[in-house]
Amino acid sequence: MRYTVSIEIAQPRERVAQLLADPVHLPKWLRGLVLHEPLNGMHGQVGTRSRVVMRTGGQEMEGTETITRREPADLHGIPAESVVFFEREIVAKGMWSAARERLTEAGPESTLWVSENEYRFSGVLMRLMGLVMPGAFRKQSSQHMQDFKAFAEQSIDVRDAQS
Repeated sequence: MRYTVSIEIAQPRERVAQLLADPVHLPKWLRGLVLHEPLNGMHGQVGTRSRVVMRTGGQEMEGTETITRREPADLHGIPAESVVFFEREIVAKGMWSAARERLTEAGPESTLWVSENEYRFSGVLMRLMGLVMPGAFRKQSSQHMQDFKAFAEQSIDVRDAQS
């Protein structure tokens, strides 16, 4: 299963990239995040593997995230014509997914975030879920992007809304 979602954020691209890359901010916009801890390497750096635990609808999912691309490596002083890339793979029981994130300037004070997502399922239950509920994956990705937009533009923390 593959899909692409996008959103425009009223913040400069460099600021958006820095907020996305900073692990301190993850719980503020990544709804359902229980744990995100590097197993090796440094958070967000290429090759780093992290244990990720998410809770959705009363169920917990645990997986291993591997950062496969981050360009540029230094998120300060990014040239205007450059595109910022973040890519990762997540492996969990019955599922493999890849996300390819692109940040481009939509204007002097706004950023277009495009997220290409791919999922592969193994096992009967996960394959069935992928066939029956493909919209749920797209909806969750869109929700994460909307939550990030609210955080980046208005400092809204998803944990406050969930309490």
